[in-house]
Amino acid sequence: QVHLVESGGRLVQPGGSLRLSCTASGRGFSNYAMAWFRQAPGKERELVGLISVGGGITYYTDSVKGRFTISRDNAKNTVYLQMNRLSSDDTAGYYCAACSKLACRDQTEYNFWGQGTQVTVSS
Repeated sequence: QVHLVESGGRLVQPGGSLRLSCTASGRGFSNYAMAWFRQAPGKERELVGLISVGGGITYYTDSVKGRFTISRDNAKNTVYLQMNRLSSDDTAGYYCAACSKLACRDQTEYNFWGQGTQVTVSS
C-alpha cells in the first residue's frame, strides 16, 4: 500500500514557475513508476508526465514538452514536477499516481492516487 500526498500548488502568474511535490508513505516507493495527471474543470483527466521505476524513462504530453520536468528522489520517496512558462491552460488540479510496473501510460494501470493539489495560473 502506498499513500501519496501532493503539495506545492498555488496561484501563479502567467509565465511563472512552480514545483509540485508528491511524497509517498508506505513500502516500496522505488518499485513504482510515478506519474502526474491533471484535470481542469469540465475536462477529462490527462496524463502530464511519467517517470519509470529507475528514473531512466520519462514521457510528457505534447502540451508540456520543453516546459515541465518530472523527476524522482527514491531516497526521499518523492516525485517532483517542475513547471515553467506556465499559462492559463495549465490551470487544473494536479494528481500524482503510482503504478506497479516499469512505466505505465494508461490511467487504469495506476494503483494509487493522491488527493491532488490545485494550480491556478492567472494574472
